[in-house]
Amino acid sequence: AREHTSRATPGANAPTASCIARKPAAAAPFWLPVVPKAANAWPCKVNARFGKQYRLLKTDDFSSVFALRKQRSRLLLQVLQSENNDFGHARLGLVVSKKAAKRANARNYMKRVIREWFRLHRDELPPHDFVVRVRQRFDRSNAADARTELAQLMRVKK
Repeated sequence: AREHTSRATPGANAPTASCIARKPAAAAPFWLPVVPKAANAWPCKVNARFGKQYRLLKTDDFSSVFALRKQRSRLLLQVLQSENNDFGHARLGLVVSKKAAKRANARNYMKRVIREWFRLHRDELPPHDFVVRVRQRFDRSNAADARTELAQLMRVKK
C-alpha cells in the first residue's frame, strides 16, 4: 500500500485540507462501500406528478377557455372553465400578471401553490380545461385562503 504524503508547502505551520485527510486505520478499508439506492425512493404515487398532459400549453387551448366565458370569481382568484375536453382528465392553465405581483418570485410562488393544489385534487375534478387567474397577490400568510377559494371555485368538497 502506498503511504499518504502531505502536500503542504515547506515551512507552512497551518495544516491544509490535503494534509488533514489521513490514511484510515489498517483494519478499515480506505473506501466507503456504495449502498444501492431503492428503485423508487419517493413515497408518492408515480402518476402524482404534474406532467404536460395536465397543462394548458398552447395559445389555442387558453383561447378556447376564454371564449366560453364560464367563470367564477372570489377575492384572490378567478377560475374560467371549459366544457368536457377530449383528454378525459382535467387540465390547468395559469395566468399571473405583473399587475398582481411585480416580483417574479412572488408570481412563481402563487403559481406553485395553485399547481400543487391542482396536482393533489385533479382526480376529483371533472374532465374540463381550467384557467386560474390570480386577481390579487397572496403570499405564505394567506396562501391557505387562496387554497380554500380555489376549492370553492372548482367545486371540490373536502
